[in-house]
Amino acid sequence: MISCIVIEDQMPARRILQKYIGDIHELDLKGLFSNALDALEYLRNNHVDLVFLDIHLPKLSGIDFLSVLNKKPFIIITSAFSDYALQGYEFEVVDYLLKPFSFERFLKAVLKVERLMKNSSITTKRKTPESILIKEGYDYVKIYFDEITHIQADGDYSHIFCKKKKYYVSYSLKYWKDKLPVSQFIQVHRSYIVNLQLVDKTSANQIEIEKTKIPLGRVFKKKFQEVFSNR
Repeated sequence: MISCIVIEDQMPARRILQKYIGDIHELDLKGLFSNALDALEYLRNNHVDLVFLDIHLPKLSGIDFLSVLNKKPFIIITSAFSDYALQGYEFEVVDYLLKPFSFERFLKAVLKVERLMKNSSITTKRKTPESILIKEGYDYVKIYFDEITHIQADGDYSHIFCKKKKYYVSYSLKYWKDKLPVSQFIQVHRSYIVNLQLVDKTSANQIEIEKTKIPLGRVFKKKFQEVFSNR
């Protein structure tokens, strides 16, 4: 069985999805949500294999939902707008269904998920720490994302602060913004990126990670506070 939830604010679309899901024996519908915040709260304490996700949602958009989601289930986007297809696939969504879509098209997307689940060990994948290989001097070093507390820009270089060590490398902050998982890291200042999972405290203009105080820039404050409060 594939456990799933639906995040869709339009009642007619929600009913169609509920009917389509009910017609596929392999799908087990665990919940229907009209907004992404309620779905996030549910996912904090419950595991599902698959999420059917609309893009235009109240309170928190589908794209923002993907950016703050820690342990991502498989995602199938259901939207009336094609504009976000490329952005959606950057989050490694399984499929992008344009409304109105037929049952046959819906089934094709579900079968993709079924194949992926059969061909991969989901549990092992989730337990494997993600990492990146960096060049420090003449050496290449593997750094696990969970070990990085924050990154500070230094011109075209950057300081990588880890729990037990610090690195100075020739990578710009933009490089890190493109490489780090958006579900775990966020820019909080023109010179800083932080690991959301390790933030201990936050105030009006400051963030604290393992007793290190990091400035919270005015232009980044609103986005950070929205994401951090929904974790």
